[in-house]
Amino acid sequence: MDNRQAIGSWLSGPRAAIEESGADLGHRGEQLGLPAEGPGSIARPGRRIGALAVDWALCLLIAYGLLTDGYNQATGNWALLIFFVLSALTVGTVGFTPGKRLFGLRVVDLATGRPNALRTLLRSVLLCLALPALIWDRDGRGLHDRLARTVEVRI
Repeated sequence: MDNRQAIGSWLSGPRAAIEESGADLGHRGEQLGLPAEGPGSIARPGRRIGALAVDWALCLLIAYGLLTDGYNQATGNWALLIFFVLSALTVGTVGFTPGKRLFGLRVVDLATGRPNALRTLLRSVLLCLALPALIWDRDGRGLHDRLARTVEVRI
């Protein structure tokens, strides 16, 4: 094997290396019955991170407005609490946060298409812990989504 070919497969990531071996992984969300592209497809990481950044910035602004002595550790703690409430209430009622709406994303329940209150609460708690959101499966769903049986899709 040529060294350039070996390095190229490594740079392309594990998915490319597996597909190069002849295995067909299918598209993201195929196991869940979701389309490969367009509305209803799995949300890409860039959009998800962008939506999270918008939501976090909004929560920081609200927390900063509540505490007028400037930014400090307490502001960050308040922002996390506001983020939890924002996520639990908005995803539980309309299926998206302001950031998700801005980026064209929605959280749906795999069974019913709309997350119920208990699953949304579980998802929000796990999202605030951060670590479950950093562990993804091959479909691009975080551990918080898997445990809550939800998926974040494009609208």
